[in-house]
Amino acid sequence: MPWNNQGGGNNGGPWGSGPGNTGGSGGGGGPWGNGGGRQPGRPQPPELDQMLQQARRNFGRMVPGGGNMGRMISVLLIILIAFWALTGFYRVNPQQQGVVLRFGEWVRTTPPGLHYHLPFPVESVITPEVTRDNRLEIGFRDIGGRSSARRDIVDESQMITGDENIVDIDFVVFWRIADAGDYLFNLADPDETIKVAAEAIMREIIGQTKIQTVLTEGRQSVQITVRQRLQELLDDYGVGIRVREVQLLAVDPPQDVIDAFNDVQRARQDRDRLKNEAEAFRNDVVPRARGEAAKLIAEAEAYQAEVMNRAKGDASRFDQVYKAYSVNKDVTKERIYIETLEEVFRNVEKIIIDDDGNSVVPYLPLKELNRSQSQSQ
Repeated sequence: MPWNNQGGGNNGGPWGSGPGNTGGSGGGGGPWGNGGGRQPGRPQPPELDQMLQQARRNFGRMVPGGGNMGRMISVLLIILIAFWALTGFYRVNPQQQGVVLRFGEWVRTTPPGLHYHLPFPVESVITPEVTRDNRLEIGFRDIGGRSSARRDIVDESQMITGDENIVDIDFVVFWRIADAGDYLFNLADPDETIKVAAEAIMREIIGQTKIQTVLTEGRQSVQITVRQRLQELLDDYGVGIRVREVQLLAVDPPQDVIDAFNDVQRARQDRDRLKNEAEAFRNDVVPRARGEAAKLIAEAEAYQAEVMNRAKGDASRFDQVYKAYSVNKDVTKERIYIETLEEVFRNVEKIIIDDDGNSVVPYLPLKELNRSQSQSQ
């Protein structure tokens, strides 16, 4: 062998014994001896890089192809690493959101498009749909997927109104995922949370509203209010959804009292009908009476104005006559006498005679002619 003893003495190992080891016990100090300098005639220990090179040459002799195989293995490893890195690319469709998980922990949410994450098993991605409408039924369940056939859930549907009546309400909530990460990881059961929150808010709103309002004109207002309040509550919870619509499907009294309730409704309808008829009669009579009253008042005011104006005119004429009488009494007396005779003889048949009383002045009887003409017509 190459490390046999060439200079005598005991062989303590492949590279000989340490200094001063001349026999006796024959123990070696280790692979490089016990120190003390280099011994002439003894083999020297190989370097570490020489050992590695020798191992590689030995491996190359055992594998066919020699050193070319090592290069092929290196290239193959590089290709595998490249393929592994390329697996990190992923695409999010327009109707989806990408939720990136790093060792199972949610780290970010990505919008639609092409993205990259660290390859498996470091990071992974899930892409739930966020544009699909989800339907949540409260107060009932569809039978066989048909909305026309429903099974009532009494514990969910019966609610107390603001005037302490009981009403049976079936409604649905339509919602979409707004943030997929919040929806998947903020709550353990987001669907159940939405259901409980919607039922609680509906009970609160109905508890502040009268039953007649809920059954008639107040349904639209209830739907809008419940949707707004539900969205605010779910935002506080961080559910990550958007409530699109709350729709009341049925608002009825309970089945046990529905007959009595219908009787009450018919009585209210009769009351409203009679009230409307009375209002119509009042609207017909009152304006007519007001018109007649206004007419009488206007006639009275006109008569009052006429009488007062005539009185004022007579008083003014009397004053003028008095002033004229004060100026010239004889002329005034004669004028008054002539006017009085004119007034007296206006409607009396008259015959004119001259001063000596012998001749009669003929005159044309216009009144008699007019009277006879009107009678003939």
